[in-house]
Amino acid sequence: MSTSISHGYLPAGQYIINHDIMHCTAEGVSGNDLYSGRALGLSEPDDYIQLHPVLKPMWKDIALHYQRIGLSHSENVIWDVSLDQMAAYEGYRPSVFYFGPEESKAWNDPAWLETVEFINSKNNFIALAMRLGIDVPETICFASVEAISELDIISFNMPCYLKAAISVSGVGIYRCANREELRDAMNNFEAGVPVQLQEEVKTDVFLNVQYRVIDDRLVRLAVSEQILDGCAHQGNRFPSGYEPWEAIDTMALWLKERGMKGIFAFDLAVVETPDGVRFHAIECNPRFNGASYPTVIAQKLDIPQWSAMTFETQHLKLSDLDISDLEFDMKTGEGLVIVNWGTLLKGKLVLLLAGSPEYQEALVEELRYRL
Repeated sequence: MSTSISHGYLPAGQYIINHDIMHCTAEGVSGNDLYSGRALGLSEPDDYIQLHPVLKPMWKDIALHYQRIGLSHSENVIWDVSLDQMAAYEGYRPSVFYFGPEESKAWNDPAWLETVEFINSKNNFIALAMRLGIDVPETICFASVEAISELDIISFNMPCYLKAAISVSGVGIYRCANREELRDAMNNFEAGVPVQLQEEVKTDVFLNVQYRVIDDRLVRLAVSEQILDGCAHQGNRFPSGYEPWEAIDTMALWLKERGMKGIFAFDLAVVETPDGVRFHAIECNPRFNGASYPTVIAQKLDIPQWSAMTFETQHLKLSDLDISDLEFDMKTGEGLVIVNWGTLLKGKLVLLLAGSPEYQEALVEELRYRL
């Protein structure tokens, strides 16, 4: 593959960081306005970071936690997540969760926006993957559900998924065990909404394959395995037993050459066949994702084995958590790191668990007892 692809952690330069997700999230989900805090761990001292003002009372506690475990971060906090702040800091580049229309109003970059909006469509993703020779599940794309004929329904293998070409947080994605369920699912879409039919991939192993654009370099960031509870995504585990960079490098490079910036990722399904392992590309997330934050933290702290998961807790203050003796220790390479701390106000935390798989399991049991 092209020598313009690098591998491993690289310093990212000076940024103004705004990872508020309210411009690109499903409506009505409680606590989504608190997600800006999870970007703190991937920031550097020279950066500026915008945080929701409601998080300010927890600042001292999260800063002390990061100080104790040796995680560098920005202390240049702007307690305001409005996007108009981004152009006010000359010489600082933007780091946003998702570069969409609202973000482009604050930072003019037409190529970045056009590339994000193009590949954010699952139908465009499938068409591009097929053009580039990338392995994908059997998929038929439609301009709307009205274009799905009875012949399409009868001939397509079941079970399958009916997906909106553009969806947020899994909204607009329906598993159809049979043709009756498919016909019912079609009624959930308004006229003119692009959709796709996709075969159900027979596997329990799904990978998150992340890249990062730094200056003019495309960097292979990390491959982690998704932790699933049924079909629900619970977190990520690193390292994976697979590193299928060659399966998707061509699309990553295509995106970078057309203006993609920041971190972006692909979902790949691992399928065992009589002829060997196949990696089915499912979709591209042209943005930071839940795995991005623990990934960068782990690379900054040189953690070789980790998992990151969401935990529910009865505590609503960081100072009330009884976990200081479980914190990450640079000498042992084991312990926990608080990743998404803002959601504690809603009784949830995302924690990175560093150490061997056995140590991680022990940490999980201890945390369930203490939280």
